[in-house]
Amino acid sequence: MPLQTSPEKPAAVRTVAQLVTQWVDRLGAVWIEGQVAQLTRRPGAGRVFITLRDTAADLSLPLSCPPRVLDAAQPVITEGDRILVWAKPSFYAGKGSFSLVAREVRHVGLGELLARLERLKGLLAAEGLFAAERKRAIPFLPRRVGLVCGRASAARRDVVENAVARWPGVDFHTLEVAVQGPGAAAAVTEAIQVLDADASVDVIVVTRGGGSAEDLLPFSEERLLRAVAACATPVVSAIGHEQDSPLLDLVADLRASTPTDAARRVVPSLDEQEQVVRQGIGRMREVMNSALAREEHLLAQLRARPVLAAPHQLVAALADQVDLLVERSRRAVTGQLDRAQDGLHHTRARVLALSPQATLDRGYAVVQDGDGAVVRQVPDPRTALVVRVTEGRFDAVVTGGS
Repeated sequence: MPLQTSPEKPAAVRTVAQLVTQWVDRLGAVWIEGQVAQLTRRPGAGRVFITLRDTAADLSLPLSCPPRVLDAAQPVITEGDRILVWAKPSFYAGKGSFSLVAREVRHVGLGELLARLERLKGLLAAEGLFAAERKRAIPFLPRRVGLVCGRASAARRDVVENAVARWPGVDFHTLEVAVQGPGAAAAVTEAIQVLDADASVDVIVVTRGGGSAEDLLPFSEERLLRAVAACATPVVSAIGHEQDSPLLDLVADLRASTPTDAARRVVPSLDEQEQVVRQGIGRMREVMNSALAREEHLLAQLRARPVLAAPHQLVAALADQVDLLVERSRRAVTGQLDRAQDGLHHTRARVLALSPQATLDRGYAVVQDGDGAVVRQVPDPRTALVVRVTEGRFDAVVTGGS
């Protein structure tokens, strides 16, 4: 039955502690898997104290057992080992603390660990964390390289020295953390998150040297893998040697077989780039020379054309045509003038033939009265008249008529 309490009738601390103790005591022993984060064993002490850590969550529980229980597990259990524990949950009411009391301790076999990694691999693959389309491209020349590695490790030296040899101006933001043992996955995860938050870091390299499968287990922890998948900055995995394959290799945007290979993939080679530039300059020179040769050939063809090679010939030919046209125009105008002159002569001859002067020239005279009218009838006697002849005129008076 649940404990009946109220603000007026609260339960005492000891009462609640006793009830929790009774409830926990009713729990049976259970098999628990975890990683030994801390192991404390004092000579002559009757108990060994272990901090058992959950590798997929930031959670740990205290565990204790007699030395003989721990010694029964072979090989000797040390910090960082994964173990299976047959333990009874216990609540100590006097201090209000929870712990596990181990009755049997075993190593987690490598085969079981690999099987669990395969199950985790299948789960992450189904979620798309290994998909090629989510991989981010590594920048050609990063402004700054984030490096997560062990303290004073050979892997760090390999990455930095080879990167500097390839590109002397490369800049590193290095975080040295534990890369083996109980806290390795959490330390590497935190370092990756710190570098991902640094806007000056263009690529992150996670590296360590080779080791056993157990040594590389932190780089297959689900917590670390999801942190890498959530990064906005491209991540390069350079764990161990060519044959090593932690799950980080599948989640990372690029896998490098060794730390040295990571340096080669992250920064370009200055010598190679200079060679590329020289080759590019050579190709451009060839293209320009070829283009100039084509234009020179085209110019030579244009200059060889008659209109440019001997332009005066075209002018001379046109001049001959102009002279011909001028001559034809002159002949046409002359002909028209001759025809007009002939017509004028004929018209003049007709005008002269019809003029009164011509009549006078033939011996005729024109008789006019005082008003200048031509006399066509016999006038009255003593009428004054004017007679016009070829040489002039004279006056006359009519004396008679018939």
